[in-house]
Amino acid sequence: MTASPRKFLITGATSGIGLAISQRLLREGHRVVALGRDFRHVDAQGETQKRGLTKVSLDLLPLEQLPDQLNALSKAHRDIDGIICCAGQGQFGSLEEFSYQQIRELMDLNFTSQAFISRAFLPHLKRKKRGELIFIGSESALSGGRRGAIYSASKFALRGMAQALRDECSRSQVRVCLINPGMVKTAFFDDLNFAPGEDENNYIEPEDVAEAVSMVINARAGTVVDEINLSPLKKVIQFKKG
Repeated sequence: MTASPRKFLITGATSGIGLAISQRLLREGHRVVALGRDFRHVDAQGETQKRGLTKVSLDLLPLEQLPDQLNALSKAHRDIDGIICCAGQGQFGSLEEFSYQQIRELMDLNFTSQAFISRAFLPHLKRKKRGELIFIGSESALSGGRRGAIYSASKFALRGMAQALRDECSRSQVRVCLINPGMVKTAFFDDLNFAPGEDENNYIEPEDVAEAVSMVINARAGTVVDEINLSPLKKVIQFKKG
């Protein structure tokens, strides 16, 4: 039995974790405002023609345009009950292999855009005296690894913000949660030179993360799930040829 239907804004909703969360919440009877850059792929599969779904095409980069876009969005959806930030990308390598522009863009997408979205909608959530703010982090927010300096930095920053907001928002009854998945079997790895192993014990499914989100939002109002770490049973990394 789920709680009364509510309205959630979900970023990165056109694929992977964001899409799985959107599908799960729609099945539970919630309304979803799905943010993504390109809905053509999911439109072709009929995944964005569902009742209760509002699609918003929005590129979280460049940041210069984002405040005005988010202010307009927050005014159009003042009845939002929760924000679920899933958008992000992975890029790995030694620090000197990154251009200065690549460093900035990875930090902007994985952290700064999430801060902007929170800033735009948090006043509405606080006035409602109940709301959800959920960030999809990463196991890289728990421990930095070789060739992951910038990616880990972006996720560490997200984790720090979530921890601070947890305390800041409690008086307004806005619950803040961070979910840190390990290797999730999604298109995240398409452009990387490594991926999780092929055995089903070597990866997490996007639906596993969606199930965790459902548990968080359906918890008793007085209960906060601060942080969840999800890991595959057996962590195996395989490197691609070429």
